[in-house]
Amino acid sequence: MKWLMIAASLVVFSGQGPDTRSITAARELYASARYDEALAMLNGLRPSDASQPSDRKTIEQYRSLCLLALGRGDEAETAIAAVVTADPFYQPSEAEASPRVRATFFDVRQRLLPDLTTSRYAEAKQAYDRKQYAEAAARFRELVVLLDDPQMNGRQGDMRTLAAGFVELATVAATPPPAPKEEPKPEPPVPAKPARPAEPKIYTGEEPGIVAPVTVRQDIPPVPAAITAMARSQGILDLLIDEKGRLVSIVLRSSIHPTYDRMIVNAARDWKYKPATLDGTPVQFRKLVQVSVSKR
Repeated sequence: MKWLMIAASLVVFSGQGPDTRSITAARELYASARYDEALAMLNGLRPSDASQPSDRKTIEQYRSLCLLALGRGDEAETAIAAVVTADPFYQPSEAEASPRVRATFFDVRQRLLPDLTTSRYAEAKQAYDRKQYAEAAARFRELVVLLDDPQMNGRQGDMRTLAAGFVELATVAATPPPAPKEEPKPEPPVPAKPARPAEPKIYTGEEPGIVAPVTVRQDIPPVPAAITAMARSQGILDLLIDEKGRLVSIVLRSSIHPTYDRMIVNAARDWKYKPATLDGTPVQFRKLVQVSVSKR
């Protein structure tokens, strides 16, 4: 059961909820292999009332580990389901759990993902309907990443098409209109100038005939050991690549850790791509990059 004790040291605590001391005490009981006592204390907490999402996830994580240690697999699956529901992107690493626990987590997550993507789509659409376009764009981007998860096995392809379309619509709608300009005073007429060319279209890969950029260099920096326990397993970068394959915009859409966020954005400035093409002509392209970090 040494792997169970390793996992105990890797869970992140918010330190802000009313149940933090109880969670810490349960962690210490669990680390001492006193699983019955740890489980009894965790069962006395109410995850739905915890003030932080990380507290809710922590409680269910420890409950699932205790239940598995006690051979109560069915109850452990229920606790794992609560963790997946709170954070569908979370998956325990090799350092956090044994192969048996990770296999159980894998099975539960694969079973729940279709329903979770459906509920995530509904939440994103509600934000869009409320005209909260920035929030809707972020939610739809995360949904696209979730739908592209290998455990989805290509399911709900129609939903992915809709979500990608809403990403573009919400992004455009979230852009504030330019400030009104004061009417200039009449001036003597001047010769007409040629019309400025239209701004180049930004493609996303959904358009017919588009060929996505080819990665030339995309080095991901390692997570510093000092923040490993506090970092999320995944993040999302929103990149704009111009017709010469240069990055002209880097936006972090899903944070991993403030320190590591700065590292990955700085690293992205050195990434290189062969530009996207439309019928052989280079074009601008918006690319979402999912950054998965190892906590080993």
